[in-house]
Amino acid sequence: MPELPEVETVRRGLSPAMEGRVIERLAVNRPDLRFPFPERFRERIEGATITAMGRRAKFLVTELDTGEALIMHLGMSGRYTVNTQATADFHHDPGTNPAHDHVIFHMGGGATVTYNDPRRFGFMELWPTEDLANYPRIKHLGPEPLSNHFNADYLSEALAGKQAPIKATLLDQSIIAGLGNIYVCEALYRSGISPRRKASTIPGARATRLAPAINAVIAEAIEAGGSSISDFASASGELGYFQKAFAVYDREGEACPQCKGPIKRLVQSGRSSFYCGACQR
Repeated sequence: MPELPEVETVRRGLSPAMEGRVIERLAVNRPDLRFPFPERFRERIEGATITAMGRRAKFLVTELDTGEALIMHLGMSGRYTVNTQATADFHHDPGTNPAHDHVIFHMGGGATVTYNDPRRFGFMELWPTEDLANYPRIKHLGPEPLSNHFNADYLSEALAGKQAPIKATLLDQSIIAGLGNIYVCEALYRSGISPRRKASTIPGARATRLAPAINAVIAEAIEAGGSSISDFASASGELGYFQKAFAVYDREGEACPQCKGPIKRLVQSGRSSFYCGACQR
């Protein structure tokens, strides 16, 4: 599933074509994705101007001048493609099957934005903009990396007393929003912390290493356009390049960049953790 850097990359790709523009026409080619579309979805969207293209964790939050926000999630395989050609309806991302073009936004200015999702795990919902803080899928999220609310002090307080492994704890979206398996593995490696270590042992010196490592990994991944693994590509169709910088993720048996020992893999809570047994304690 795309993590924070991938979703931020998509947001940046969609913004020039959508922000400040009218949704002149909306084509909805099926009744549902992961969930049914909102009641009167097309009628509530068509003719609205997008006033802001935002993001919260792994959600795209598109504010409309109608007083509602269109909240979109990519799921496992969702992809947005922007086409600015006059013949946009006839041009498809070569990495997608047009049979899976489920929603098409025809924007003022001539751009067409197509949402393609073979597995249909993504979704689109509408919620009052003034009440976004109470949107059920967002309201329990923790602070985001790179925000003013996330630092070593916050991390120490949030992890105090937690007996679960630090790897599983960092994947808890109520602790830090937007982190997923890839970037947690990389941040733990950079901070020299074993994924097996109890979260309760992190507050203090280890949190002082871990918080900036998380921020650095996320910032570098955004700059690189995310990591193109599985189905991810940006709204322009370009691949991300952060996977070229992976130190441990998906590198089982390869040499650690620091000590040259083998990268190890273990399964925690059904997810693969990649780490160096010598460098991470």
